[in-house]
Amino acid sequence: MSAENSSAGMDPTAVDLVRADGTAGALWQAWTTGERMAALPELLRPRSLAEGFTAQSRLSERAGPSYGWKLAATAPAGQAHIGVDTPLPGALFERFRHSPGDVVPSDDLHMAVAEAEFAFVMGAPVGADATREELRAAVAAVHGAVELPESRFTDFVAAGAPSLMADAACAGRFVLGPELPGALDLDLAATPTALQVDDEQAAGSGAAVLGDPWVALAWLADVLPGYGLRLEAGAVVTTGTTTVPMPVHRGARVRASFGDDLGAVEFTLAP
Repeated sequence: MSAENSSAGMDPTAVDLVRADGTAGALWQAWTTGERMAALPELLRPRSLAEGFTAQSRLSERAGPSYGWKLAATAPAGQAHIGVDTPLPGALFERFRHSPGDVVPSDDLHMAVAEAEFAFVMGAPVGADATREELRAAVAAVHGAVELPESRFTDFVAAGAPSLMADAACAGRFVLGPELPGALDLDLAATPTALQVDDEQAAGSGAAVLGDPWVALAWLADVLPGYGLRLEAGAVVTTGTTTVPMPVHRGARVRASFGDDLGAVEFTLAP
């Protein structure tokens, strides 16, 4: 990502680039040491979402390649929980990417929750103000997915939206499941989901994601141009949890299922 000077969402006069680079450096130290911080130092704390996103861009330069976007806080309960009034976009990093059936590392669990999500794979780029038809035409496939979000803050609930944005919106490990057949034509808001961790289970639906995962995708398509970016062909977009986040632990067996036998995502956490 490179977004320091572009478009309405990133007025360069409103962003302290030196501060943003220092913010990214402090977060990267936490990423690489595994240490958690109560809060960013006052002088490095981003003052706005724009500054937080610029810090995320600087963090991305250290974290390595990304292949799409995750959305945090797309459910009203999630927004209330962390004290934000808008979703937060974060990069999906290759360093955290996993496949169904993997034994996923568990030595860095802090938030220690799993989320069942609908994810879109873009077949064509799309910009702001795309019509419903244009947005749907740009999507190549819908997949089931599980995210294990992670924060570098001891108390992510109290960190504040700009700092969470800088920390890649709680980017963590991510498992993209198989394509859900026929899902492009389904009412995803009404499509049931279930998330099982060992013998515990939570049920939900796509309606938990801003009312409809397609709404969440449209929101991201509208927001990214404000940061000088757009949704690109090939990008994966995971749209937020469809159930209450489920606690996980080392050695846990995780399974997310979607619709009436549309597909499932299964993996285990390393003991």
